[in-house]
Amino acid sequence: MLTELRIENFAIIQHLELELNPGLTTFTGETGAGKSIILDAIEALVGGRADLTQIRGGAERAILEAVFRIPPANRDALVQILEREDLLDDADYLALGREIRREGRSAARVNGRTVNVSLLRELGSFLVDIHGQSDHLSLLNVRQHLVLLDQYAGDADILEAYRQDYQVLLALRRELNSLRQGEQDSARRAEMLAFQLNEIEAARLQPGEEEPMRHERDRLANAENLAGLAQKALILLDDGNPEAPALTDQLGEVLQLLASLSRIDHSQARLHEQAQTLAESLSEIVRDLREYMEKIEFNPHRLEQVEERLDLLHTLKRKYGNSFENILAFAKEAGQKLDTITYSAGRIAELAAEEKLMLEKLSHKASQLSRTRHAAAEALAHSVEEELADLRMAGARFMVELRREPHPAGLAVNNGEHAAFDENGVDQVEFLIAPNPGEGYKPLVKIASGGETSRLMLALKHVLARADSIPTLVFDEVDQGIGGRVGAVVGEKLWELARQHQVFVVTHLPQLAAFGDQHFRVGKQIQDGRTITQVEKLSDATRLEELAQMLGNLSDANRSAAQEALSQARLRASQLAGRVTEK
Repeated sequence: MLTELRIENFAIIQHLELELNPGLTTFTGETGAGKSIILDAIEALVGGRADLTQIRGGAERAILEAVFRIPPANRDALVQILEREDLLDDADYLALGREIRREGRSAARVNGRTVNVSLLRELGSFLVDIHGQSDHLSLLNVRQHLVLLDQYAGDADILEAYRQDYQVLLALRRELNSLRQGEQDSARRAEMLAFQLNEIEAARLQPGEEEPMRHERDRLANAENLAGLAQKALILLDDGNPEAPALTDQLGEVLQLLASLSRIDHSQARLHEQAQTLAESLSEIVRDLREYMEKIEFNPHRLEQVEERLDLLHTLKRKYGNSFENILAFAKEAGQKLDTITYSAGRIAELAAEEKLMLEKLSHKASQLSRTRHAAAEALAHSVEEELADLRMAGARFMVELRREPHPAGLAVNNGEHAAFDENGVDQVEFLIAPNPGEGYKPLVKIASGGETSRLMLALKHVLARADSIPTLVFDEVDQGIGGRVGAVVGEKLWELARQHQVFVVTHLPQLAAFGDQHFRVGKQIQDGRTITQVEKLSDATRLEELAQMLGNLSDANRSAAQEALSQARLRASQLAGRVTEK
């Protein structure tokens, strides 16, 4: 439940801090004082709409903060989300924050850390259920009727099992559709894949073969030039000619001279040793160069083979990848695709059989869901009619209509018929109402007046509260369209609802406000030329004054009527408390 609320520079609220208790909390005050603004702040804190127009004039930002006590019923789900996001500080309390900036995007915080607004919304769905002045018209959204019925039926486990199988069916059908579409051009694709795979396999690629082959090509293409260069080097080094003796011969003479020199001057023996080393190195060069010349190959046929191989490797790289590894990866993928096409007929038959089995499973679970919903629909209608009778709509009749849409490719239902289905089963649900005796049932969306819709919403919420795990319920002017005669009854319903939930309600009816366990008066005043909202927690005496003002003016008659409303509310609450204890 919501335990603390802080609002700063939000609309006409300059600064507000509230400590909130369990039970029924009522907010009263003149129109435009800021009652609904408080509820708008709560909605923004749990991921609702927030925009620049909500920032108080002259301020750069609006700041909203709240502390929630984590409800036991939703603790596991909330803790799981917080652990997933590494935001868990305390398994019992949760702090949410929202900052709306005039310059830049708004910021959301959980336990002091910045998060996405979507996370606030995810957490808020387990904490607060808000029904604004027009939000209760969500009852007029037919798609929500099935959600409400399932909530009342408590069929979450059955529905989840059905949805898991439904997702499996969708996956099967996606694969089937892909294979069946592929069959249309499978022959052409198979031929192309087979050609590509054969081209790569026929090449018999060897890792690292390209670089040595480039070197071989360069030697073969330049064999004549290489031989000429080597021959010229040998002539200079070892062969010599009449005009210029060989370098080896000249170095031999140098060795003889240095040998004679070192015999006379022993200090120059090192020069002789260096010359000997140079002569040995030169001999090795001559020997290696002669061996190289013997290996130089004048082979045009081999050159042609090498160039063809290099052209093939270049072509494969251009077509299938710029490296040896990429070409092999392409070949592997092509082989897998070819296998898929080759065996697609068998896979299609296999998937079709699995689809048939899954449809049978879904039919069984959808029928189970339908039986649960039909039983719940009767109980829900009966309970809502009892609530409506309490709300002075005794002649009204309420019905939950379940129908199916025939579809030849749907799930098998009774008597061999087939019905369209989706992730919720085969049932389409709509709430029907006959507001007055003698009238037939008609869709709620077409005939319910504002007051009837408000009372229907309250009746449904009261009935569904037993299955509702959300701890805090917010009602903004639930008394819209409801007169004072029914106000006390609405107050009773809200008070009773608040025994299982924390309930906030904005109201203009003193008969309703008298049932509050906690009562706040919201007013506005001009301060330094600016309108600001002030919120006061009322004591018994100030509460009596507020209820009297809600009845008209501060006359003795209205004070007496206000005291009577308080006394009757307390008496009725005591009686209801006894009934709750007995249950």
